[in-house]
Amino acid sequence: MKPLQDKTALVTGATQGIGRAIVLTLAEAGATVWINHLNQPEAAAALVAQIRADGGQAHAVQADVAVPEQVADMFGWVLAEGDLDILVNNAGIILEQPFLDTSEEDWARVLGVDLHAVYRCCRHALAHMQARGDGCIVNIASELGQIGRERYAAYCTAKAGVIGLTKALAREFAPAIRINAVAPGPVDTPMVSVEHMSAEMVAREVAIPAARLGRPEEIAAAVRFLVSAEASFFHGQTLGANGGAWMGS
Repeated sequence: MKPLQDKTALVTGATQGIGRAIVLTLAEAGATVWINHLNQPEAAAALVAQIRADGGQAHAVQADVAVPEQVADMFGWVLAEGDLDILVNNAGIILEQPFLDTSEEDWARVLGVDLHAVYRCCRHALAHMQARGDGCIVNIASELGQIGRERYAAYCTAKAGVIGLTKALAREFAPAIRINAVAPGPVDTPMVSVEHMSAEMVAREVAIPAARLGRPEEIAAAVRFLVSAEASFFHGQTLGANGGAWMGS
């Protein structure tokens, strides 16, 4: 029997990069996966088809996690089909910009996706999980929420908030519900590119002890561990899958 057999998982921002790797890893472990996406129906459908072709169970659900009404609708669709055992809050955006050039709109946009959406999804999931008496949540943070970085104030603030929220909720909902985080370092995804970051910052991403970018599958492995029975003693922890970028306690 696969370790996540008979479990249902919802992964936000799940059609590419880390989210896609998480979906594939959880499906391989036996979970039925809900693939949240925003305006990427073809990519979501292809991922669903791939999982089903491999003998797994998957569904796609579109929702902008920055919009409260759409989050509520998403959870309504998922829970109409049955229980929710696992939530992975992965959706995120990044913004490199000098702090004094960061407008109210820029600040709100980054925190809306990277922090407020995590709060909303946790609220919906925890209401269900508390009523049924168990469940597991993993929030995707970042090592930049631990070390900070110039020109990334909004992103660093949001990810630090995710870590704080994880700890607070872990204490409040333990022991029945386990809530942890993974704080990736630089990972080879579309986000780490000159489209989203300056060439200087892209070059700095590999200036870490591992001397390379991480692979999405390496982050997914950490998530799979945290949602498994093997991590039953993990509450409120932040796993640093970061190649040595942050070595704090």
